[in-house]
Amino acid sequence: MKSSEVSVLAFDFGASSGRAVLGMFDGNKITVQEVHRFPNDPVLLADTLYWDFHRLFFELTQGLTKGKAVADFCSTGIDTWGVDFALLRKDGSLAGMPVHYRDKRTEPAFKEALHAIDAGKLYGITGVQLMPINTVFQLYALRQQRPFLLDEAEHLLCMPDLFNYFLTGKKRTELSIASTTQLLDIGERKWSMEVMKALHIPERLFTDIIPSGTQVGKLRASVCEGLTGRPVTVTAVCGHDTQSAVAAVPAAEEDFLFISCGTWSLFGTERREPVISPQSAAYNITNEIGYGGTVNFLKNCTGLWLIQESRRQWLREGKSYSFAGLEAEAQKAMPFRSFINPGAADFGQQGNMPERIRAYCKRTGQPIPESDGEVMQCIYQSLAFQYKKTLEEIETCTGIRYPCIYMVGGGIQDRYLCRLTADACGRPVVAGPVEASALGNIAVQLIAAGALSGIKEARRIIAASFPPLRYEPTQSAGWESQYARFLSACME
Repeated sequence: MKSSEVSVLAFDFGASSGRAVLGMFDGNKITVQEVHRFPNDPVLLADTLYWDFHRLFFELTQGLTKGKAVADFCSTGIDTWGVDFALLRKDGSLAGMPVHYRDKRTEPAFKEALHAIDAGKLYGITGVQLMPINTVFQLYALRQQRPFLLDEAEHLLCMPDLFNYFLTGKKRTELSIASTTQLLDIGERKWSMEVMKALHIPERLFTDIIPSGTQVGKLRASVCEGLTGRPVTVTAVCGHDTQSAVAAVPAAEEDFLFISCGTWSLFGTERREPVISPQSAAYNITNEIGYGGTVNFLKNCTGLWLIQESRRQWLREGKSYSFAGLEAEAQKAMPFRSFINPGAADFGQQGNMPERIRAYCKRTGQPIPESDGEVMQCIYQSLAFQYKKTLEEIETCTGIRYPCIYMVGGGIQDRYLCRLTADACGRPVVAGPVEASALGNIAVQLIAAGALSGIKEARRIIAASFPPLRYEPTQSAGWESQYARFLSACME
């Protein structure tokens, strides 16, 4: 490592895997090196789906050790998926493993909670899309089903803050991850006592909120054992991986659209203030806080989950498809035969996804996709039309026509999806970087360390370091003629 080079270590925890990525900045260019990768497999125990936090923390310490063997990094930061959390007892110990957002506990609680607080009021206070997986509904389910857990708990920490706590001993809540809970007053940027009171959620559980980029503290001595070199600072980056990804969008313009594409597709635009209106409420579009207090007006859409879960089923059947192989199978199939609503409840849980897709098409009177390629083509084109529909909703709410779509994250490695998105939306797609969440994490750490002046410089450096690919729409007319069929399939 050059003496003038600044190195930081980003931990990016996704819903299916995690990795530790070193970011090295020489003053002109960021280079990255993945030093550790590991699976993130949930555990079903007595009908409850948990995250294996103990294992994940072990992998975190492995990443720290491997990272130090490569470079003397000065800071580390953690981003994760949103909404999930753990409860801590008075002595700081875990009061049970964090429960997975796909667990079924919120299914009955969601509707019951909206009898206790009006949906319009809840959206007006928080600006957050109403989804059963949101923290607020998970807590309401706990209050109904396992109230003793809330009674004995002293604090609640969202997933990135939980890792930060066990690294430093400091209990803090970073702002971007707080905004995913639907317990934050989006206007005041503080916990909403009104929401907590209405749903009987204890106020004592919630810790002080800190801005993204705050340096939380140094690693505990027990964690530092075996780590040599400079003391390591833990920086509260944008803890929600979506907001870390948005920090890495290589846009120079002020108004831009993005899709952060992974298991979920987060489609939105960065703004200075939240958009809360009858129209945004009807479209169920969320407002989440990003770096620098910006507001990302976005919609949580189903993403590669449909493909991932279909592949898992086919692997169970003895078909060893790679993701590239599935992409090739899709391109062999006839286009525009049948569509699904990717966000339908049919597809939210683990299971036989191809069979569920066939059942959906049969129920909606469409041709049933028989071959694996036909199932994949149905998924791909439905995802692309979902993006078109979301684009129209966002432009209606903001009154802005966006000239292109920036697409980032692991999903952009699927070039077929990028091409279909450009065709369906009728807009160029600027794709890259792949490692968006890790790069946004790295950028915020570099800003906190004084190596970068701010987010504009960070985005410029990222664009120069990882040049994006551009996909121009080529078949938009054909897609436009099929759009009404897709909307009809979604309106079953």
